[in-house]
Amino acid sequence: MKTAFYGKTLAKSNVDHVQKLARLVEKESDTIYIYDKYYSVIKEQIHFNNKIELFHHHEEIKGKVDYLLSIGGDGTLLDSVPLVRDSGIPIMGINVGRLGFLSSVSKDDIDIAVESLKYETFELDTRCLLHLDTRDNLFGDLNFALNELTISRKDSANLIITHVWIDGVLLNSYWADGLIISTPTGSTAYSLSSGGPIIMPSANCFVITPLAAHNLTVRPFVIPDNCEIRIRVEGREDQYLVSLDSRSEIIDSSVELNVKKEGFKVNLIRIPNKHFLNTIREKLQWGLDIRNH
Repeated sequence: MKTAFYGKTLAKSNVDHVQKLARLVEKESDTIYIYDKYYSVIKEQIHFNNKIELFHHHEEIKGKVDYLLSIGGDGTLLDSVPLVRDSGIPIMGINVGRLGFLSSVSKDDIDIAVESLKYETFELDTRCLLHLDTRDNLFGDLNFALNELTISRKDSANLIITHVWIDGVLLNSYWADGLIISTPTGSTAYSLSSGGPIIMPSANCFVITPLAAHNLTVRPFVIPDNCEIRIRVEGREDQYLVSLDSRSEIIDSSVELNVKKEGFKVNLIRIPNKHFLNTIREKLQWGLDIRNH
């Protein structure tokens, strides 16, 4: 079992949990691959007995590791996706953060998680991504997102106008603070907090969710993920912010955004008894009504 560790920070309260994870993985693997910036954060507090290989780029683990463990919260897991890309390496999210929709393995389940890797008793949730094309290749080779693409105001409080076409047909010109194009995975993130629906991860669709639309009849809109979306932005300001998950760039009104489904998918590891519906009930505290008891 060849395993890679990825993370960004290490809170004092999580040192024992990460050390436990390292010990359990070392029993099953002679070498642990560790993201170099994460190792610089944990090296004084987490001790390894086995061989360590540091990596920085996705090519350094492609074809070399069986699993990547993302140690943190959902934001950490999103940041780990560029290290996996189209390699097919499954990602397991170890939640030492807060809410944890994607990082579904809790601190208390670390033993079960490593055992499921050892005996391959886990299941894979295959998640689609969205792909962004722009004239100047705005995000370089990181032009994909597991959660969402977001267009928003940069500095001012002025509304922006986002013109959206679906397969060449005008959908709407949104007068709003911005707009979210979400995958099913991202439906429980920014889109949900902006009034969008929760979508099952296996659904083949995107959700278009306006941010504080200046028209009460405008609502989130679900479209098939084989559609192509074209977007132009205008307003009183000269610049706007475009984000793919946690990566952001600045554009002006001359930039056209073209969104479609990415050509590859990402595999997330789900340990036994951790179905998406269980996660929804747990994280959103559904069923806590006294009438259910």
